[in-house]
Amino acid sequence: MPDPRRVVLATCVVVPFLLGAATGAPGPVDRPAFRFTDAEIVESSGLVVVDDLVVTTNDSGDSGRVFAVDATTGDTVGVTSWPTAPEDAEALAPAGRGHVWVGDIGDNRRARDAVVVLRVPVGRGDASAVPEGYELVYPDGAHDAEALLSHPLTGRLFVVTKGVFAGSVYAAPTRLRSGRPNPLTRVGEAPGMVTDATFLPGGGGVVMRTYTAAHLTAFPSWQPVGSWPLPGQEQGEGLALAGRGLLVSTEGARTEVLRVDLPAAAGRTDLRSPAWTALRCLATAYGLPL
Repeated sequence: MPDPRRVVLATCVVVPFLLGAATGAPGPVDRPAFRFTDAEIVESSGLVVVDDLVVTTNDSGDSGRVFAVDATTGDTVGVTSWPTAPEDAEALAPAGRGHVWVGDIGDNRRARDAVVVLRVPVGRGDASAVPEGYELVYPDGAHDAEALLSHPLTGRLFVVTKGVFAGSVYAAPTRLRSGRPNPLTRVGEAPGMVTDATFLPGGGGVVMRTYTAAHLTAFPSWQPVGSWPLPGQEQGEGLALAGRGLLVSTEGARTEVLRVDLPAAAGRTDLRSPAWTALRCLATAYGLPL
């Protein structure tokens, strides 16, 4: 009888190649996903999927709150609020099960000495929270930013600035500390006018969006791979990973959220997806926790 661990290890070797061969999907296609029905969602900026709920936040001028939306109906099924109003909440990122990172990182006038991220609980039902804020400081002065990323394997945060012609990617410390500034480190370049971004499922690639296009970037090199046009929206800002596709949103009351397929190049770029599968196989074979 063959050693079960050898069988699992053989699968670990084969699966990444099968995954790589299965990325030849057709190019991006958009279709309606749902429409926000909540009249309080008027400037959907950040967008993220957590526990099968779509979470969004309004742009600057709103109180401290995030909306959890049922993607099958577009109805708001939960609102988490907190007592301190953000200066300019522009972005959301996954923060583990039942939580999101709220990026209070907008700075149109480039006048803020530091920006803030908060880890906020989300889910069905209204709730009040007192989230702890973590101050982030750029190494080269103030920047406006609308995109916050959380790596799906390490949880490390990245901020993408919104320059007119080009932006920059800044990495937060691997461990954030409250009550003191957390210095950001510039690690890469970004296209101009990035309004949101998301990691691909395996963490080996990033999709950044502008008002009109999506840009695929390799991680951790931050080298551009390609780009494609996004469907026309009034002021397209939000971008979220949903399964192996994307959701894109726009500002405005009762606006429609669209589903966009990823191009085949995204699967080929997301090199860590097969690697992560192999790692899980190895852990299973030897009974190691992940």
